[in-house]
Amino acid sequence: MICFLTSRHDIPGSFQMNPANGFMDRLRRCLSEPCRALFVCSDPDDWATMDYYAELMEGSFVKAGFPLERFGILDGRNADRAAELVGEAKLLILAGGHVPTQNRFFARIGLRELLRGFDGVLVGISAGSMNCAETVYAQPERDGEAADPNYRRFLPGLGLTKRMLLPHYQDLKNEVLDGLRVMEDVAFPDSMGRCFYCLPDGSYLLLEDGKETLFGEAWSLKDGKLTQISSNGTSVELLKDT
Repeated sequence: MICFLTSRHDIPGSFQMNPANGFMDRLRRCLSEPCRALFVCSDPDDWATMDYYAELMEGSFVKAGFPLERFGILDGRNADRAAELVGEAKLLILAGGHVPTQNRFFARIGLRELLRGFDGVLVGISAGSMNCAETVYAQPERDGEAADPNYRRFLPGLGLTKRMLLPHYQDLKNEVLDGLRVMEDVAFPDSMGRCFYCLPDGSYLLLEDGKETLFGEAWSLKDGKLTQISSNGTSVELLKDT
């Protein structure tokens, strides 16, 4: 399996695939033949919204010239066929959305186990990328979550990487939730004894051949300290013990 874990795959406001940091070129190398794609939703019960984003997602791949044989959706309507649908696909797209909601759906369909036999390409978008971690940092994002002492900030994920990702960093660094700054007042304290990787749109983590490489701008947030580790047009391979 080859995984592209993105903050978002498109250019904001356009839903056209973003070529920044070699994303399209590397993805095209992996998807040179017509393939079946499967859009795995973030909210299994919000069918109208998921259908809308699935259509836009399919359009972005088609406009970029990727040869798709078929584009399907996996949500609450066909969750009982998850093993069959994942088994048929060569491209899995894990949607963006609310991390805990998507996390529960992934657990419900047993996606972690299904991925053990998957040998295609996986593209994560925002929440989809975050839920690929062994332990997922579900940073509070909805009103009330940051102030709720019972909100679970760490969840079991798909186990494809040990890296905990924070996408949309260009927005997160200025956001306030429940009167708290989501970075300085929430993520910084939560990073004590842990490491988060902050990715702005246009950056991504590539998992291939046992290596994990960050492409584009990225910051590490570890023990309350934020450090830039790469910039646009560059890449950095993450060592297994970091």
